[in-house]
Amino acid sequence: MSIQTRRERERADRERLIIETARDLAESEGWDAVTTRRLAQEIEYSQPVLYSHFNGKTAIMTAVAVEGCTILTALLRTARASASTPRDVLSAVGTAYADFAEERPALYDAMFTHAVDLPFATAEAPLPLQEAFGELREAIRPLAGADDLDVLTETWWAGLHGLVTLMRDGRLLREHQQLRLATMIGRFAEIPGSGKDQA
Repeated sequence: MSIQTRRERERADRERLIIETARDLAESEGWDAVTTRRLAQEIEYSQPVLYSHFNGKTAIMTAVAVEGCTILTALLRTARASASTPRDVLSAVGTAYADFAEERPALYDAMFTHAVDLPFATAEAPLPLQEAFGELREAIRPLAGADDLDVLTETWWAGLHGLVTLMRDGRLLREHQQLRLATMIGRFAEIPGSGKDQA
């Protein structure tokens, strides 16, 4: 192995360690606990080493968000593959999304709540973001009918995000969450001209 290759691998390993440590710290103590000083202490590198990888907390959160989209994509893909009818696919994907938001709140916040340097809803969006949206799109596709597929997917995603965020923030009763999710799935599955006869 060349010296250059070894250095590149060591750099990639350090970067991965920073991202994982930031994510773990946020998940255990919240994003306010994630500072460059605290991260430097946790990973036992100096702050200048940390800054050689990321130019601050926002850049670290951005990297965590991209990683989170990769994780979410895998979960949604598995959920989609586990169901056969369009309605069941929609239910499985919606449930997987809601469960992810509930089980990984700090990661979810980095992805979809906090301000990060990611170009959402553009062709320039990193591939993991596009793939996560793509899984939502594929769940909606059989039900879209004549509707614009991307707009319908955005509406579905906005509904999921609203449900999980309002519930987590105490604006909606937690005990009604499954009923709300089932209601939304049912309504999307009954979109006029959506191919609901396939369900």
